[in-house]
Amino acid sequence: MTPGVALGAPSELELFRRAWRRRRARRSTLVALLSTLLFAIVAYLVVTSAPGWPRVRTTFFSPTVAWNSLPEIGAGLWLNLQVLLVGGFLVMVVGLLAALTRSLRGPAFAPLRIVATAYVDLFRGIPLIIVLYLVGFGFPALGLQGMPTSPFVLGTVAIVLVYGAYVAEVFRAGIESVHPSQRAAARSLGLNHRQTMRIVVLPQALRTVTPALLNDFVALQKDVGLISVLGAVDAVRSAQILVGQSFNFTPYVVAGLLFVLLAIPSARLADAVSARARRRQQSGNLL
Repeated sequence: MTPGVALGAPSELELFRRAWRRRRARRSTLVALLSTLLFAIVAYLVVTSAPGWPRVRTTFFSPTVAWNSLPEIGAGLWLNLQVLLVGGFLVMVVGLLAALTRSLRGPAFAPLRIVATAYVDLFRGIPLIIVLYLVGFGFPALGLQGMPTSPFVLGTVAIVLVYGAYVAEVFRAGIESVHPSQRAAARSLGLNHRQTMRIVVLPQALRTVTPALLNDFVALQKDVGLISVLGAVDAVRSAQILVGQSFNFTPYVVAGLLFVLLAIPSARLADAVSARARRRQQSGNLL
């Protein structure tokens, strides 16, 4: 489209299609609401009519135990939030560096590409819980001067190693999705490789992979609770301590609900970004 020239008004056919889409969206929302409500009622009746429901309600859904355990679990959740913020930032940095390293061209950079590829293959293949054990208990066992022993630091390092490998592949997919003609055009304008990646390739790649990155962030919010295996007193560990004191499993339910509440805004943001990207791809064809 020529700059400064506005698009014409949509045709009657396009207006009819938009009205039909709005009616269909409202109808779909109503059907979804009714079906969800019906499913919830049926599920409630099935669960509450089970013979062991009174015992389960007392053991897992005690309002008094939930209220009393909320302050301690909430304090532990603050540690999870710190790991999430610090680890999320470092994951982006490590993932981007690994992706850029794997995208280097030329035989002179072959050792760097091999190291980056080995890192991605290794830490995408090892379960996070094993990496937590190896880093959390292996690094302090080396006895090196100045080696951190904090579960917060070691747990964050393990999470960054694993999620950095996944995010590196997301970034690499976005970089490779940019058409080679974009690089050729940038080089014809006199930009070197670094300038081409920074000015031309990376902005386009980031727009492409943003929904995938947000989904990885949602998964990261859940997995930060695994640092409890290193002894960190986070929300999960706090719930475990409370369960050991009262022999009531309600604190686990409280911790799970807090993680769900933490993940819902990010999940909805990921859905909104995905929908916006889909609308952007489908726009521009007014009839």
